[in-house]
Amino acid sequence: MHSSKKSKRTRSRKTMAKIDSKLECQGEIERMLKNSQTKVIMPALALGVLRNYSANRKRVFSDSEIRFSYESAVRSLKAHLGHDVHIGARYEDAYGMRMSRYGFFKAVGHLRYELAKRFADSAEQLVSWIPDRIKQHIESRIGVIQELADSKVRLRIADDVSKFMKLIGEQMNLNAASFEIVSFALIKVHLEKFACKIYRDTRTSAHDRGVDLATNFGVVYQVKKLRIETRSDADKLYAELKLNFDTERLQDGNVILVIDDIAEDVRRYLIDMKVQSIKKDQLLSIGKEFHESEDRQKVLRVIYEEFRRDYSSAIK
Repeated sequence: MHSSKKSKRTRSRKTMAKIDSKLECQGEIERMLKNSQTKVIMPALALGVLRNYSANRKRVFSDSEIRFSYESAVRSLKAHLGHDVHIGARYEDAYGMRMSRYGFFKAVGHLRYELAKRFADSAEQLVSWIPDRIKQHIESRIGVIQELADSKVRLRIADDVSKFMKLIGEQMNLNAASFEIVSFALIKVHLEKFACKIYRDTRTSAHDRGVDLATNFGVVYQVKKLRIETRSDADKLYAELKLNFDTERLQDGNVILVIDDIAEDVRRYLIDMKVQSIKKDQLLSIGKEFHESEDRQKVLRVIYEEFRRDYSSAIK
C-alpha cells in the first residue's frame, strides 16, 4: 500500500515536471514571437526542427538540416495561414546560434547544434501548438490586410465611407508598422491630387524606429506611432531629427512629423523650431475628404501593396 502511494506521488511529480517543461518551452516561443519584427523567423525554425526531431528522434542538427527544416515549416505555415505575409525570411546560418538565446539549441561544433532536452521532451505538444499560435500572432500584427488582396473586397469597403474609416482607424491603432503604412497611403493619395509624389523607402535611426517619406518637392515626412506630451519629449525628438536630417532642411521647415498625438502647447513649441506635425486625427480627416470611391480604393490598394512589399515571404 505504502509502495503504491509512493509510486503515484512519483508519477505525479514527473507529470508536473513535464507540464512545467512544456510551459517553459511555450514561454520561449512567446519570447521569439515578441522579438519578431518584419517576419516570424525563430518560431517557424523551432517548428521545423521539432517536426524533424519528432520524425527522426535525432537531436543534433547540421546547418543544412536546420535550413531544410525551417524552409519546410515556412511552406506548411503558408498553407496553414492561407497567405505568406509576415512569414518566410531567407535562411541565414546565424539562425542556429540565435536560437541558443532561447535555450533551444546548444552549439556542439561548427554550424552543428543540439536540440535542448526540454524542447525534445515537449516536441509533440509544441508541434501541435505552434502553428495556431503563429497564426494568432500574425493576425494581431496585420489585422485584415490579407483580405485587401481581393479587389472586390477593396471595392466593397471603399463604397461605404463608414467601413473605410473604421478599417483605417483600426489599422492605425494596431501597431507601429500599420500606423506607418496607413499614414503613407493616406498622404500619398492626398498628394497625388496636387501632382506630388511621395516615396516610402528609408528607415530612421531613431531608437523607436519609424519611417521617412521622401517627396519630389523637398519635404520629408517622418512617421512614428508615438505621443508627444511634454517639451522634454519634444526636445528628445528634435535631437533625433538633427541626427537624421541636415540643418538646412530643418531650418527651412521641410521636415514634418506624422505622429499619433501631440499636446497643443508642445505642437506650438515645435513650430517655433520650424517643425510641423500632423497627428492621427488629422490624417483620418484627410481620409474623410476622399469623396470618390476610387480614391478610397487606391488607399486600400497602397496599404496592401506596402504590407506585401515589407512582409511577404522570400521562400516560395
